[in-house]
Amino acid sequence: MLNIDIDSIIPHREPIKIISEVLDAQEDSGITAAVVSPSWPLFEEGVVDALILIEAAAQTAAIVEGYKRKNQGKDSVKGWLVGIKSAEFNVTKIPVNTRLTVFVNSKYSLDNYAVIEGTIKSGEDVLATMVLQALRLNEADINQYNVARRQANE
Repeated sequence: MLNIDIDSIIPHREPIKIISEVLDAQEDSGITAAVVSPSWPLFEEGVVDALILIEAAAQTAAIVEGYKRKNQGKDSVKGWLVGIKSAEFNVTKIPVNTRLTVFVNSKYSLDNYAVIEGTIKSGEDVLATMVLQALRLNEADINQYNVARRQANE
């Protein structure tokens, strides 16, 4: 396990923050871990919906990117738009206290755009595989979004 302060790298906080450990972080790949909790989104009757695995892969990708940027002396990324290019689920529900291991690998990136492969396992069982597309927002984009959101709420 790497001693990485996840909260300093990604903006997620409880209950949406689901990654609890960083096992490995490289330039374009990473491995994280999480334990399914009743506080997670999509929890109901002792299980979480497998759709949460997409969020686990996205958070792991954000941790890898944030770790890389910190090592380069840059600020961590404050906003991502993530799309699902493809996803295959081998389960529909995951019981509470299941330990997940999340593997991500960047297939390619260009400027603020990246395509990421993700695999989530519990032990040796592959629970899901996916390809995500991520667009990193810059500070001006985030500010513009926040202004528009505030105006819509007035």
